[in-house]
Amino acid sequence: MQNRDRMYWAGAWAEPGSGGAIEVINPATEQVIGRVPEGCAEDVAHAVAAAREAFEGWSRTSAAERAELLGKLAAGLTARRDEIAQTITSEVGMPLKLSIQIQAALPAGVAASYVKLLAGYAFEQRVGNSLVLREPVGVVGCITPWNYPLHQIVAKVAPALAAGCTVVVKPSEVAPLNAFILAEIVHASGLPRGVFNLVSGRGAVVGEALAAHPDVDMISFTGSTRAGRRVGELAAASVKRVALELGGKSATVILDDADFERAVTVGVGACFLNSGQTCSALTRMLVPKARAGDAAELARRVAESFTTGDPLDANTKLGPLVSAAQRERVRGFIRQGVAEGARLVTGGAEAPAHLPRGWFVRPTVFADVSNSMTIAREEIFGPVLSILGFEDDDDAVRIANDTPYGLAGAVWSRTPERALSLAKRLRTGQVDINGAKFNPLAPFGGFKQSGHGRELGVFGLEEFLSTKSLQI
Repeated sequence: MQNRDRMYWAGAWAEPGSGGAIEVINPATEQVIGRVPEGCAEDVAHAVAAAREAFEGWSRTSAAERAELLGKLAAGLTARRDEIAQTITSEVGMPLKLSIQIQAALPAGVAASYVKLLAGYAFEQRVGNSLVLREPVGVVGCITPWNYPLHQIVAKVAPALAAGCTVVVKPSEVAPLNAFILAEIVHASGLPRGVFNLVSGRGAVVGEALAAHPDVDMISFTGSTRAGRRVGELAAASVKRVALELGGKSATVILDDADFERAVTVGVGACFLNSGQTCSALTRMLVPKARAGDAAELARRVAESFTTGDPLDANTKLGPLVSAAQRERVRGFIRQGVAEGARLVTGGAEAPAHLPRGWFVRPTVFADVSNSMTIAREEIFGPVLSILGFEDDDDAVRIANDTPYGLAGAVWSRTPERALSLAKRLRTGQVDINGAKFNPLAPFGGFKQSGHGRELGVFGLEEFLSTKSLQI
């Protein structure tokens, strides 16, 4: 049991203003595994004041000084990798072997990437008779989700600190324990007081107070499109800069000359990663109409190989959903898919028979889906794949782009030029071609209602910089 009763601001563990606590529940066992303080607006005010006071000094540090401290942060994350992975598996339900690789190792790698990036980044350049400066935007409020909880925090905090900003972090109340481990690592790293601050609590209270606070210069938010709209509304009153990484309904496009079996296999995995609780999950699979039956059969076999069970078991490929509410939401979408006429290939809304406890959903595949159906249009955030047929390349592009979202996508073809040409036509922030691996230095973010702004690499750093010109 991890019981946290203090928050972190001004370089110290501080007593919260509210005596309330939020229980953290293991989605595989339905047991309480920890508690964190239920923050209030007063706590946000303390944290923001600490960040504002620290900004002047931190913003004037050299890139080398900031890189040194980020290196200590990366080393601390690496040293506590196994503890972080165990904690996030117990909070979110991702199988432990994947948590080690993704939930724990990726944040350490992202932090380390900014150490290298700072060594070569030009914060000043001459343009004619002007000296153009890139300066930190100021105090940044970081509001983060539960699905990749520590990665999403570090993907904001590391570039913000690298830019010379100070931060106030509001982690998800569903999976907050990992953020307290990060605060311990920050404290041990020697980061100056007030540069990093942590306030736990609910979005409707702490998140809204942070987004509305007049001394916060920027909000970086990752979460649902609905919540992102609310953050934007609150931030607009003080004309804050806002970066939003929101929902998605991304498509894998498998062309007629693709390695079909590999494309379907990888595509199912890209839909089901983290039990489908991934904003960039490839939840629509677009295939030539003549191959739709083959795709459904292949997807069925792959889906049924996703062993559902205890995330601590090395044989488990699919853990639970994060909460009872999320499970019921996903089950509702599955029922709606059936009601609207999609063909249920495998899975379904019923709980796995061998798992009487835990918030599990069976890996589910639908075929004969049209892009007007609810399951093809709304973000489900569960292990549910929809297979849609297309006539030709133009039709595939039309269907893929026929969505209010634009976060991710994939294209498969044995002809690289054809795949690249089609990928360029997709209105989405990133596209994987023939199963290319994730690049933590490439920009991550979306088009349309998937948000605006970019994270990771130099593009993530520049989100936290403002441009000034000095005429000389």
